[in-house]
Amino acid sequence: MNLIINASVLIGSAIIALYLWKTKKRDSIHREDFWERELRANSTRRQPLDDLDYIRLSLDDFPMTLLEDVAKAEDYKQIIRSLSELPIVNFTGISNTELKLRYGAPNLDLLMHYDQNYTLLVRTLQQWAQMLYDAGYVDEARRMLEFSVSTGTDVSATYRLLCRIYNEQNTPEKIGDLYPIAEMLNSAMQKTIVRILQESDQSSD
Repeated sequence: MNLIINASVLIGSAIIALYLWKTKKRDSIHREDFWERELRANSTRRQPLDDLDYIRLSLDDFPMTLLEDVAKAEDYKQIIRSLSELPIVNFTGISNTELKLRYGAPNLDLLMHYDQNYTLLVRTLQQWAQMLYDAGYVDEARRMLEFSVSTGTDVSATYRLLCRIYNEQNTPEKIGDLYPIAEMLNSAMQKTIVRILQESDQSSD
């Protein structure tokens, strides 16, 4: 019996050791690959930015005359006014290494500013839309959320509120139009957003 137990322990230990060795080797290969790509990225010269998918803002598309007596709403409007004059690009899910490889290391700081502008945009749209919805301006909130979704936002609250509005307006079929967008998101939030759509679909049945 002791021999069987000892043999089992040895076999188990050998399996664990083999697993740890393979894991360490795989991690080492990944690290080497990362640093090789990072070295190439840092050596990439400045490239043209002509193919960037810039997001254009038209103030005519936003309810700039609503909630004029609400200070926070006026803050949101001012942010949108400022962003309308700045370059905005959605780089969600794209690493700095990938950006440097594609557009050159000297452009990285500039591209990060473009992405920060995008992050500020979609957060502002979500908060402003929620305020409009709470104040009874549901159509205006819906249009703002739909615009945000069209830019590829991964703010889960945007999808949740938009689905709620679709259900409240008796247009639950529009939730189905959000699936292709959500499934194409290059974001860690992609699965969460798809789950929100599924739950909203079920609640509309």
